[in-house]
Amino acid sequence: MSSSYPPLAQALVDHMVEAATGAPARAVAFQGAPGAYSHQAVREAFPDGLPLPCAGFEDAIEAVQAGRAGCAVIPIENSLHGRVADMHFLLPESGLSIVGEHFVRVRHCLLGLADKAGLREVKSHPQALGQVRRHLRTWGLAPVQYFDTAAAAAAVAGAGDASVGAIASRLAGELYGLNILAEGVEDADHNTTRFVVLSRDAVLPAADVPVMTSFNFEVRSVPAALFKALGGFATNGVNMTKLESYLRDGKFAQAEFYAEIEGGPHDPAVARALEELAFFTNWVRVIGTYPKARDRG
Repeated sequence: MSSSYPPLAQALVDHMVEAATGAPARAVAFQGAPGAYSHQAVREAFPDGLPLPCAGFEDAIEAVQAGRAGCAVIPIENSLHGRVADMHFLLPESGLSIVGEHFVRVRHCLLGLADKAGLREVKSHPQALGQVRRHLRTWGLAPVQYFDTAAAAAAVAGAGDASVGAIASRLAGELYGLNILAEGVEDADHNTTRFVVLSRDAVLPAADVPVMTSFNFEVRSVPAALFKALGGFATNGVNMTKLESYLRDGKFAQAEFYAEIEGGPHDPAVARALEELAFFTNWVRVIGTYPKARDRG
């Protein structure tokens, strides 16, 4: 973990890394400082797990690849900001399988050492500050950018300046001993982040459990390739809930796509649709079939 984290955060990191090292099968890797929303996702999805903080997404993935963690919980998209940058490259290249998903309602808290009346400025990640700007304007508080929400809380707790607060999770406030001066201060009441659980081995869900399947593919460079490639999902009645394109290596000729559908390859309709997709693409890579945590609609 980066030594740039405030001392209070680094102390927690060291303790959590030590615990996870002693029981790697129970370790669940996440990106960020203790108290981050990714940490909250780990605690909710794996209450008996050992959270393992990592400096970056690549580090969390590598911890699973190397066997230092049984799985990783990684954010893939947010209801306000869309997909998390680089995830569509990192997931297929990791060699890991998606075995679950988890949704976290992002409820920002105003945290401080004393009371709200004494605050003059607040620290947080730029995205979080943008999500609470109406409240900050109402309260007359100056926003100060910091590289991480939870680390901002740790920095405020360690500095001892009652005029400086932080915007972070309730969990961050509890971990670093800050007062929760206001909760749910985000401007949008639908702010939700979706996380996926990554494992070295695929896990086949029970037959009676509704599932999602994530995969990516590259279309052939021929007219109407995407239309033809996706036709099998329509004719077989398979609901596609996500389709996003991206370009790799500076190439503009052939786009790669990340997609999600309801159902799994064991379903005859899905199997037929994937078979037709393969006929019109250069390659198809299934990243995972996993229980559906929430209805789409």
